[in-house]
Amino acid sequence: MRIAIYGAGAIGGFLGARLAQAGAEVSLIARGPHLAAMRASGLTLIEGGARTTLPVRATGEPAELGPQDCVIVALKAHSAAAAVGPMQALLGPQTTVVWAVNGLPWWYFHRHGGPWEGTRLASVDPGGVIWDGIGPERVLGCVVYPAAELDGPGVVRHVEGNRVSLGEPDGSRSARAEALSAVMQRAGLRAPVRPRLRDEIWVKLWGNLSFNPISALTLATLEAICADPGTRALARAMMLEAQAIAEALGIVFPIDVDRRIAGAAAVGAHRTSMLQDLEAGRPMEIDALVGAVQELGRLTGHATPAIDAVPAPLRLRARAR
Repeated sequence: MRIAIYGAGAIGGFLGARLAQAGAEVSLIARGPHLAAMRASGLTLIEGGARTTLPVRATGEPAELGPQDCVIVALKAHSAAAAVGPMQALLGPQTTVVWAVNGLPWWYFHRHGGPWEGTRLASVDPGGVIWDGIGPERVLGCVVYPAAELDGPGVVRHVEGNRVSLGEPDGSRSARAEALSAVMQRAGLRAPVRPRLRDEIWVKLWGNLSFNPISALTLATLEAICADPGTRALARAMMLEAQAIAEALGIVFPIDVDRRIAGAAAVGAHRTSMLQDLEAGRPMEIDALVGAVQELGRLTGHATPAIDAVPAPLRLRARAR
């Protein structure tokens, strides 16, 4: 299986390193100093006390790679639309696209069923650029749980977690999902194929929607946010608003909000991806994590006052930075 990882930063680099360690035919698409370091010296993965440097195929030009069996998109959500054009060089008739991107996915209502079947989400795919350019029929859903950080160009530190859940939009157990799951498991990842992947999308989004923006506004870690009564209460209010929207869409939450908060606290002094982006001067995933839930609130007729209070100060924080 020929696999290209489009966006081989922290999470994409972690997945690429694990797949390369397992002998998979994997190529990494990146840019800037990180790409230059990987091309010159390989990709270094730090896990616990172990530091492993792997020779990898890395490029900034997807056209150098040609059509792939699988493209794992691990970009920041706001970068995805601009990648659709260059990504065409990777797409053959049978190419699977795994959407390993934070937030609500653009394909969410593809094969969803019910009154919202086929609805396109303007907050995550303005103008339908991704929907039309990739095609939802190519997509294999994905929820990525590991936390990772870039320690420097060409160096990825794995913080915790090894689960990467996969699932077809219609809930079927397809041959392509099983094949990719087997490859990932050989790479030491837990890669279950889920019949109700949207439930997992919401459980992860539940936390990202609240903890990520609060962390960017306060510069606090997950542990600190959960320990402080005020920020914990704000996160909980945002999560309860999101839960009402999700349940209106048929989502079943396997845990309650307080267990979800406890799980975030247990991660410890982790800087969320949004806080990392803020500190590095990169754009933040505001629309994918917050705007998409606001859009679904309007779609389902659910008010989101706590969630609505966050985007404006978050954008001001980004401009000030």
